[in-house]
Amino acid sequence: MYTKFKTISLSKNKMASPLHLNHTHSHALTLIWPSSHRHNPFFIKQKQNRKNYKTSCVHYNSGDIKPVSSLNDKHISSTIDEAGVTSPSGKAVFTDPITRVATSPSPSNERSIVSGNFFLPPDKVTIKAVVSAKFNQNQLKGFNSIIAKLTLEIVPAEIDPRTGLEKETVKMEAKGIRDGDEVKFEATFEVPLDFGEIGAVISYLPSQTPSGVRRLREKELRILRGDGGGERKKFERIYDYDVYNDLGNPDADSNLSRPVLGGTEYAYPRRCRTGRPRCKTDPLSESRSDKIYLPRDEEFSEVKSQSFQLNKLFAIAHAILPSVIEMSSTDKEFPYFTKIDTLFAEGINLKVNTKLDLRDILPSFIKKIVNAGEKSKLELYHLLLIAGDRFSWHRDEEFCRQTLAGLNPCSIQLLQEWPLRSELDPEVYGPPESAITKEIVEEQIKDFMTFEEALDQGKLFILDYHDLLLQYVNKVRDIKGTTLYGSRTLMFLKPTEELMPVAIELTRPPANKQPQWKQVFTPSSDATGAWLWKLAKTHVLAHDAGYHQLVSHWLRTHCVTEPYIIASNRQLSAMHPIYRLLHPHFRYTMAINAEARQSLINANGTIEMGFSPGKYSMELSSIAYNQWSFFFQGLPADLLVRGMAKEDSTAPHGLKLAIEDYPFASDGLILWDAIKEWVTSYVNYYYPDASLVESDRELQAWWTEIRTVGHGDKKDDLFWPDLNTPNDLIEILTIMIWVTSGHHAAVNFGQYDFAAYFPNRPAIARTKMPTEDPTEEEWKQFIKNPEQALLACLPSVVQATIVMAILDVLSTHSKDEEYIGQHIEPSWEENQILKSSFQTFTARLMELKAIIDRRNADKKLKNRTGAGLIPYELLVPVSKEGVTAQGVPNSISI
Repeated sequence: MYTKFKTISLSKNKMASPLHLNHTHSHALTLIWPSSHRHNPFFIKQKQNRKNYKTSCVHYNSGDIKPVSSLNDKHISSTIDEAGVTSPSGKAVFTDPITRVATSPSPSNERSIVSGNFFLPPDKVTIKAVVSAKFNQNQLKGFNSIIAKLTLEIVPAEIDPRTGLEKETVKMEAKGIRDGDEVKFEATFEVPLDFGEIGAVISYLPSQTPSGVRRLREKELRILRGDGGGERKKFERIYDYDVYNDLGNPDADSNLSRPVLGGTEYAYPRRCRTGRPRCKTDPLSESRSDKIYLPRDEEFSEVKSQSFQLNKLFAIAHAILPSVIEMSSTDKEFPYFTKIDTLFAEGINLKVNTKLDLRDILPSFIKKIVNAGEKSKLELYHLLLIAGDRFSWHRDEEFCRQTLAGLNPCSIQLLQEWPLRSELDPEVYGPPESAITKEIVEEQIKDFMTFEEALDQGKLFILDYHDLLLQYVNKVRDIKGTTLYGSRTLMFLKPTEELMPVAIELTRPPANKQPQWKQVFTPSSDATGAWLWKLAKTHVLAHDAGYHQLVSHWLRTHCVTEPYIIASNRQLSAMHPIYRLLHPHFRYTMAINAEARQSLINANGTIEMGFSPGKYSMELSSIAYNQWSFFFQGLPADLLVRGMAKEDSTAPHGLKLAIEDYPFASDGLILWDAIKEWVTSYVNYYYPDASLVESDRELQAWWTEIRTVGHGDKKDDLFWPDLNTPNDLIEILTIMIWVTSGHHAAVNFGQYDFAAYFPNRPAIARTKMPTEDPTEEEWKQFIKNPEQALLACLPSVVQATIVMAILDVLSTHSKDEEYIGQHIEPSWEENQILKSSFQTFTARLMELKAIIDRRNADKKLKNRTGAGLIPYELLVPVSKEGVTAQGVPNSISI
């Protein structure tokens, strides 16, 4: 539920004139309060029926009291920004003291203090509070005119100095009256003057929490942790951990059984616990349901819910498109390449005339539906990739360029070891030596330098999916309509800073009494070699597409972040400044992940249906998690470990890139530095001394729980940072914010433009290479019609269409997107130090946009600009709504 204070009225006792707090405009409130109440914020705890619990607050600081003589018996007031008034998450919202207020009563109530006359307050103050709450349409269904009751509670900031006990709180029940999609709650209660300061919910370290609200702070965390038992209910706000045991559906079909991810066999991050019953046929698996429990603070807003209809899209993609597309066989390939082009030029022919309008679900994917006679046609929007150069996917240079400026720019590595050799067991996977030899490499680069020179000068680079994929080749080949290899792709950096491909090695392990098979393919000018090279590239692109979706995207952003969110809610109070810093970067992530478990990464979901690893997709991501380390998720460390940069104190960002024209890295490092500068200012403000970090029990419990529970299968990893100093905290927070913003944007929002035209990035390769143990007839067919061999290897019509639809949705910015550096938290805005730091952060991001624009116009940067190329704009901080291949949201919100 979205809650905000719209109007709060204050009045004194019956003998005094009214005092009030009224909503003055969309972003301000006016407050008038007795001047003797210095630093009097107030804390309102809302308690709704059905165990719903929310907290919100507003407060003020009276500042310097002015003498009555200077006021001329008139109320003087200041406005406070609506900081601490809006609570989209339902969490306690808090601000720093921000307003000066002074009032003047009638002369009979004056008292002389020091050099001025001041107001003598009454014995009690009557407060009238009106709280407005916004509900989404599902929550409003079935509500009557008076729909709910709310208990408002005012809490003293300090304990009673005489007894050492908490003072009594003041409670009042408020009735809610519906007004459109809003519900207004109103209550009136009296506060005695010896009540003392009313407890504000502002940013406190645990040790600095006022004694009167300390117990409430601890109680709230206990509620959020729950007791670890029972099935979670929709209205609850409980955060707990569980393994990924809900992806399969063995009760529906034994073929839909999937292994548990998380634990001793398959290491994996933890997800949010739902407590659903176990499956009847597999007690290790959790049963599935139409809706997955989500702590209600994590739910989509109404705007987001309307723009993100993955379940509906999934149903259409699986149930409708295959049945209406003319070539509806799931394994039917496109008959010729021009047919692929006409998919965008002319649209998709449907079997029958239909009035089905998919545009509300796929606004960028489907342009319009044209009905003509007995049949209909889906007309699609053109793609940037082929709008400028429809042949770009053919070119080797573009194949290499996209490893630096495409959808998956975080897999390429400097070749640092030679000769290439597998680390897998040779008894199982065959001889470990690579078939790529020095002689093969030299033949390709002889016009530039020798092999030794290229290796010594750092000119050789590699995409290495050999050992990761080789473990699943035989399993995947048992799935009808797909195949797999282990692969290595070697590239050479030319003097122009452009990469050229050198060789591709494909490997099949021993199977069915056949020995290991491996072969190296190189660019070739003869007809047969050229077609084999095209097919080898297709397999590598499918490998890269699968790795991108399962590891670079899902695992390294969505999956690893969920434990951070759970731990933050369980261990960091909403009053904690680090909770406040991280909260915008966790927006909607748990909701997106729940949707993914329901429709994308589940058994027989879109990922399994459309990507090469098939039913082993998530299992393969678990194997990749074995190589994951938190420290190396930061961009500088990631570049260093891949050999794509070296430390250099004289270079920008302290790093010298192995390829200077590396758009993801060069743009990303500016964003990384801007994030780190902002985080440094924030952390140093709250932790001026290292002892404050070590003594912060909530912070230490948070970091311990992330390492030992949320990522418990990696708790013994040697690369977890310590958390002893402010610098340690700065590094940890910068990594988290980078992953949820910059890294995710770089691997997500270009999906439609780069991959919807599937010859450029096929998600699956369906046939083996013609040279792998061919029959005489198979080889004869390849020689006769190599184009047909390539078309048969590419995704089928149905696979391509479904993946295209999903990529469109995943690449779309919603209307309520919140971009990095664009939305200052109200409490920061009223703190001049934090406000100035955030403004500097925002300015740095605007500089980044200007830098990217200049770089994309620089003709010398051939990985960014050229005839028909898509410019690299994925790290431009802000985007308009829709599919733009731009924009860096605060969080993993899609």
